[in-house]
Amino acid sequence: MQRQNARRPARLHATLVLAMLAGAGWWCMAGSGAMAAAEKAPEKASEKVGPRRIVSLNMCADEYLLALADRGQIAGLTRNAADPQMSAYAARTRGMRLLSGSAEEVLAIDPDLIVGMPARRSAVVTALAGQRYPTLDLASAKSLADIEEQMRAVSNAVGKPARGAAMIADMERALAALPRNGHGRVAAYYQRRGYLTGTGTLVDDLMHRVGLVNLAEKLHKPALSRLSIEELIAARPDFIIVESATDTVRDQGTEMLHHPALKDIPRLTLPQAWTVCGSPAYVAAARSLDAQLARH
Repeated sequence: MQRQNARRPARLHATLVLAMLAGAGWWCMAGSGAMAAAEKAPEKASEKVGPRRIVSLNMCADEYLLALADRGQIAGLTRNAADPQMSAYAARTRGMRLLSGSAEEVLAIDPDLIVGMPARRSAVVTALAGQRYPTLDLASAKSLADIEEQMRAVSNAVGKPARGAAMIADMERALAALPRNGHGRVAAYYQRRGYLTGTGTLVDDLMHRVGLVNLAEKLHKPALSRLSIEELIAARPDFIIVESATDTVRDQGTEMLHHPALKDIPRLTLPQAWTVCGSPAYVAAARSLDAQLARH
């Protein structure tokens, strides 16, 4: 606790300084879903504050850190952070340390912040309980509001509140500009092996964002349920939304999504990496989905 208290004056100074930075730049989502880095004015050495050895214990925590923290602040990420099928920020992890998930690795880093979902319940933090490392607990995001709340929490924790506020403002502007081409049509987010994504999920929030009605809502299905091909056809959705990785048949689970009975239902695709975690990639997913709807 003494170590944590000793850093408080520096963190308070960081918050005051960063709040005064009017032009803190950051990258934003491109319409195609790619993320471009915006030029940011170099920081003076005296302004570089906040934790300097941050460790992530969760793939979604990886994404928030990669979006909001300086690269030099991040001391360790999970192995999934570098998987482009799972993480929207995989390209940013080149040269960064990926952890296997052992307490020994974290102990060797001696982090000044551990981020997880939640961090305090992880096996690693439990094993290191005697070290009393500062932790930041995040929860799974089920809506844009959840994403923004966690972005504020992470940006404050890493000493970049102005950066977080700027990202949130840009996200809201981008989403407000969407034409919402769903026009009340019905879509089913259909996954391999016949799983249907329901209400109270990030995908459901995304569908409503572009003007779609979730088939699971009409069928009174929970957050995750099974729906046979026969039931799906009988429900007559206007669209099927699938993960782009299922465009080719790789196993029995993906083969189901290519059943001839589904060929007449228009198909929309999204990378899993844009929806598996709540992050600024939500904007890329919304833009892509809305653009695909415009073509129908």
